[in-house]
Amino acid sequence: MKKILSAVLAVVMLISVVGIFAACSKNGGETSESDLAYVQGKGTLKIGITYFEPMDYIDENGELTGFEVEFGKAVCEKLGVTAEFQEISWEAKETELSAKNIDCIWNGLTITPERQEAMSISNPYMNNKQVLICKAENAEAFAQPGALDGKTVVAEKESAGEEAILDEAYANYFGKANYVAVSAMKDAMMEVKSGTADAAVIDYVTGIGSLKTGSDYADLAIIDSVSFADEQYGIAFRQGSDITPEVNKAIAELIADGTLDKIAEKYGLAEQLVK
Repeated sequence: MKKILSAVLAVVMLISVVGIFAACSKNGGETSESDLAYVQGKGTLKIGITYFEPMDYIDENGELTGFEVEFGKAVCEKLGVTAEFQEISWEAKETELSAKNIDCIWNGLTITPERQEAMSISNPYMNNKQVLICKAENAEAFAQPGALDGKTVVAEKESAGEEAILDEAYANYFGKANYVAVSAMKDAMMEVKSGTADAAVIDYVTGIGSLKTGSDYADLAIIDSVSFADEQYGIAFRQGSDITPEVNKAIAELIADGTLDKIAEKYGLAEQLVK
């Protein structure tokens, strides 16, 4: 009887060990639960954003709108889930993602090798670059290297704009400037508008949407003759996520049927699309 009991216990232990290994992934014991099944099970894809035109912003009717809002909803429809948008601190975006407070970062995220190591990133969908903005009357002067020496320049913390300012490759523009980090791109533009900063480095895509005639920032200008760090946007998911290939497939379908073009044209971004 004892031998039979010992054999049964051994089988139970073996099954348990196999189950533990099956539940672990290559990432040091992290669960390998399907991210796609998790999202489809709860019926929503929680998208982490910050507010900036023309990507994600509140319109005159108090509704959340923008290119990425409509783009996100179109992709989620193909995934069979509802898009749910949540404002996050850009500085804490990776932490929010890994903690499952959000399911993806879909907010003008620049694709970099470092981010590709830390997260699963979709195929690029939009071209971008970093540009300098200032009061319109200063645009010609600030286009010259050295013109910002001793001036205050701002950018969103942990952004591609901040990286450009701190990059030795652009030291002739920013090396002797006083750099101040702010929490969001809209704050960077407001600092310039109010005069507490002389210039800001922001996404070109943001400039397209925000510095238009009739906007709050119509007195600001993009310095067209100067740009920094050509880049592309992607959507970031948890490392190893099986949502990423499904999103890539959905994006390809939206390009093929013309839906993404129509959304981009609405926000003046058609020429920036990656096809």
